[in-house]
Amino acid sequence: MERDIENQYLDLLKLVLDNGIIKSNRTGTNTITSIPTMIQHDMDKGFPLLTTKHMGIKSVSAELEFFIKGLSDKQWLKDRNCNIWSEWCNPSKIPDGLSDGDRKKFQLLENDLGKVYGYQWRNFNSEGHDQFKSIVDCLKNDVDNRRMVCSAWNPLEFEEMALPPCHVMWGVQVLGGRLNVWWMQRSVDLFLGLPYNLASYALLLKLLAKQSGLKEGILTGFLSDVHIYDNHINQVKEQLTRTPYKLPSLDIPKFTNIYEWEYTDVSLINYTSHPSIKAPIAI
Repeated sequence: MERDIENQYLDLLKLVLDNGIIKSNRTGTNTITSIPTMIQHDMDKGFPLLTTKHMGIKSVSAELEFFIKGLSDKQWLKDRNCNIWSEWCNPSKIPDGLSDGDRKKFQLLENDLGKVYGYQWRNFNSEGHDQFKSIVDCLKNDVDNRRMVCSAWNPLEFEEMALPPCHVMWGVQVLGGRLNVWWMQRSVDLFLGLPYNLASYALLLKLLAKQSGLKEGILTGFLSDVHIYDNHINQVKEQLTRTPYKLPSLDIPKFTNIYEWEYTDVSLINYTSHPSIKAPIAI
């Protein structure tokens, strides 16, 4: 961790932009893609919400609450002005024979996302196995356990998932009284996705540390297919011209326990950023 998190991120953008290989993919929008890598942040150095483009914390928080509660109805997200899942739905609900245009319209209107992340966290393989609760309980009773792992990757239920998970697995390690979180990500949209994932898992780390009374430790991301979409290149170049500001801090002032926590119970402190940079999402 010789480089701070934002400069690690900018270095990764530049590395992929300069050395990546052009690949096609299911979205129809080509990517510039690089080999697997790792990114790491010490939570003592601030909350890793990027400053070289403006990011909102409320959508990050709302989606994480959605996962923790094991929900599947995207209306819950839309009611909280979080629209990141709006263009997808449970594929098993889509009627056969629709044109591309009608399919997109149906996906916007259908609110069931199926058995996505939070469903697997709280009800893995539809068998009632609550992986999330197992980790929370383990942090209370057996902090040295090396099996505190939560998987969202379940090929048996892909046909009922709006999208197979990009961040497929996460886990917890306690070392020297500090709680560390790692996550594994099979597909990494560098410009739009990774900044969001980074903030989300940092928030999860903070919540688990509060729940267990442990100090916040290190956040580590193991990143597989690392890519920049070719319609994000100009935006990436713009971001690379910007100098990072100091990272903000984040407080959770009304925390009682992780199951009752709500997305509004976060307070971002001293966040200074450059303006936002808009880019289309590949669907």
